[in-house]
Amino acid sequence: MKNLAVARRYAKALLLIGKADGEAETYRDELDGVAAIIAENKGLEQAITNPLYDTASRKRVLAKVVDALEISSVVKAFLLLLFDKGRIVYLKDINDFYQKLADELKGVARASLISATELTSETVDRVRAALSRRTGKEVILDVQQDPSLIGGIMTKIGDLVLDGSVKTQLLNMRETLKRGESV
Repeated sequence: MKNLAVARRYAKALLLIGKADGEAETYRDELDGVAAIIAENKGLEQAITNPLYDTASRKRVLAKVVDALEISSVVKAFLLLLFDKGRIVYLKDINDFYQKLADELKGVARASLISATELTSETVDRVRAALSRRTGKEVILDVQQDPSLIGGIMTKIGDLVLDGSVKTQLLNMRETLKRGESV
């Protein structure tokens, strides 16, 4: 739990800097890029985070990686600060929180749409529009397929789950029958 609090605090700090200088979206892309590079290269991640290597060597590796990337001086300084404070191991969580905070700042909500079969682009657009009306935000949908739903769709946006799947309807009907209620 402490890790999430630390990640949230650092993400908020970078977002405040981004809001102040109008570069929040730039920092979003740069932080996401660096986090992805480190996550994809386990050897690099170990070279930066493993305490078995001496601190000066780990910092040199991070500095070389940061210098090789074309990122802003603010994000470079932020990454080096994370290292100095022993928080570089939380980079993935910090990036995740930053992405959420930047979405909020931009008025964007991310949602998932799960269906039993492949949906037409028109159907996806109608669901996106309905969610946008409901939330008052621009909605970015992550569309997935899950044949176990049997039919229908299920959407998740934040804590809200709208489940119109046949699978759930059948489960609800079964529970109703078990309780002896009429359907």
